[in-house]
Amino acid sequence: MLHGGFTEVLKSQDRDEFRQEVVAFSKRLGFDTVSATLVIDHMLADAEFISVDNTPRQFKETVDNPENGRRDPVMQHCKRQSVPIIWGQQTYVKSGMGDMWEEQARFGLQNGICLALHMPEGRHFILGVDRDRPVPNEPGELTRLVADLQLFAVHAQDAAVRIFTPKSADPAAPSLTPRELETLRWTMEGKTAWEVGNVLGITERTAALHVNNATHKLGCVNKHQAVLKALRLGLIR
Repeated sequence: MLHGGFTEVLKSQDRDEFRQEVVAFSKRLGFDTVSATLVIDHMLADAEFISVDNTPRQFKETVDNPENGRRDPVMQHCKRQSVPIIWGQQTYVKSGMGDMWEEQARFGLQNGICLALHMPEGRHFILGVDRDRPVPNEPGELTRLVADLQLFAVHAQDAAVRIFTPKSADPAAPSLTPRELETLRWTMEGKTAWEVGNVLGITERTAALHVNNATHKLGCVNKHQAVLKALRLGLIR
């Protein structure tokens, strides 16, 4: 796993640093082009899209066109699901969008992986990497690529929310019980619920319940986000 990239993106202080880390990580992963987008739903207005990418300048206008996003089968998949999509020419052909693939293929966007994190308060984070070579089909290598991208996305979305929505990125710290904080600390160390239960002398089910409660209180969708937010708020160290 590319551990350095996970922690480095969290250190980003502004949009430029965030973009540099996102691009650097995608290249270490073996992909030439990347796009990271924070989407904020507004009840009485259109959704807000805040993106960083290294898309070729000649293709930038097409990528930024909202109408193309509504037609793109990869974006439509990410809009509705959290499961990553591994896409290529057939993804577009099967959706009747072969012409869209032909257009982007001229700029090297021929194959890729894209995923979305759907967070509380109407926020979404979409991360996609692209290249002109096929994505590996060997199961072990493909699993590693997807896992690295998913873990990086968790870290990157945390940085994106902090940088792009600073007013709401540091709310008052929620009140977590001592047990919830303990389980988060051990989760940060990489312990499973079963291992945490053994350390604290509680059942695996109770340990998982404490982690789930802490995750909910912190407004996160999984334990990895909860640990990162707890660290940022100074709840654990």
